[in-house]
Amino acid sequence: MASMLLTSLRCSPLTSVQAAQFAARSISTSVHLQAQAKSKKTLAKPGVKNIVLVDGVRTPFLLSGTTYADLMPHDLARAALQGLLNRTGLPKDAVDYIVYGTVIQEVKTSNVAREAALGAGFSDKTPAHTVTMACISSNQAMTTAAGLIAAGQCDAVVAGGVEFMSDVPIRHSRKMRKTMLSLNKAKTLGARLSLLGSIRLAHLAPELPAVAEFSTAETMGHSADRLAAAFGVTRLEQDEFALRSHTLAKKAQDSGLLSDVIGFKVPGKDIVSKDNGIRPSNMEQMAKLKPAFIKPHGTVTAANSSFLTDGASAVLIMSEEKALAMGYKPKAYLRDFVYVSQDPKDQLLLGPTYATPKVLEKSGLTLNDIDVFEFHEAFAGQIMANLKAMESDWFAQTYMGRKTKVGAPPMEKFNTWGGSLSLGHPFAATGCRLVTTVAHRLQKEGGQYGLVAACAAGGQGHAMVIEAYPQ
Repeated sequence: MASMLLTSLRCSPLTSVQAAQFAARSISTSVHLQAQAKSKKTLAKPGVKNIVLVDGVRTPFLLSGTTYADLMPHDLARAALQGLLNRTGLPKDAVDYIVYGTVIQEVKTSNVAREAALGAGFSDKTPAHTVTMACISSNQAMTTAAGLIAAGQCDAVVAGGVEFMSDVPIRHSRKMRKTMLSLNKAKTLGARLSLLGSIRLAHLAPELPAVAEFSTAETMGHSADRLAAAFGVTRLEQDEFALRSHTLAKKAQDSGLLSDVIGFKVPGKDIVSKDNGIRPSNMEQMAKLKPAFIKPHGTVTAANSSFLTDGASAVLIMSEEKALAMGYKPKAYLRDFVYVSQDPKDQLLLGPTYATPKVLEKSGLTLNDIDVFEFHEAFAGQIMANLKAMESDWFAQTYMGRKTKVGAPPMEKFNTWGGSLSLGHPFAATGCRLVTTVAHRLQKEGGQYGLVAACAAGGQGHAMVIEAYPQ
């Protein structure tokens, strides 16, 4: 696929005129065009419950190994849940269910949803379960919540996600684990000594976790580098987009727009109130970095990739009827959503390209109807590749079975408060951040429709349409 893509896309005007236009747009960070209020149709459906986002919060997203380093995942999840309770004034016994996402599980708290809920003071009569779907785990948590409400099982559900990369499980080797389990079962001293004598130095080598695909054994960064090459995405384009992300995030942070962030008192340390990965640099400094995955000629570097992050998020989702009865003014309607899957080898990170046209068709909308776009930024190269794929008739016809391209989002509507490259990416917490950001941007900019899209490990992806709640 890679060679076909590169040949075909190089032969199209995509990598010349359009790529140049995008490069010019991608470094324009000072101009912020606010969407004009529009009177469009509502996406409410007869006989279907309206499901609303009441509010959403998150802990500050921090570089792994920094201030959160001595905590555990449920500590962050608990902080997010408590922050949501404080923000909304929600009675703890008013929640019917809790769904939380996580990717790399702490073995001591395998159902982190339940442990965090109990720690946050929710009723022990409130059920809670944990979901995992790589980088769209909290998206899955939110749509699970929406399903429970739509089915009439619940009226108020809390969803969220947590990731803690400062302390990931490191296992003994398989042979060492087998020996230790056998030791536990051995009934005589002789049997134990025999097993101990079988241990070799090689057995002591630990199994370190890796952000790699089980099916292909390829790391996501390596795949992103190949994807960028297949679509002719240059190192310059990637660095420009990464700089744009950090610059816009810094502007949003300084302007107080990141209102979903709650302060968190870390035991024995100061209150943390800001994301600490936002670091605007300059093109000259970024150009000095060496390739991180494909050496020496790769284009993906530490500067144009998302970084390992600790953080948690939580949102309150309710039926509109219940929210209004409790006196809440919702922020947004959660409308149509889709999940997609494709080849995990050559199309690992193309989830947004496949999901966007499907969710637009499901909603009866076009790309031009969307006022706010929030796409997950795993890598700058991944974002750029998706934008080029979305602008390619050839890709749509060859790989998606579509007659025409869906088109790429206009950059003045795209991730204008920064993204995962700059704000951070705690794998299972990002989805709630994306949805909450869309709701806040729609309120701020006067738009009606927003679209969230994200890729995920396994070649999967997700997209959701969000409608502003009437102000």
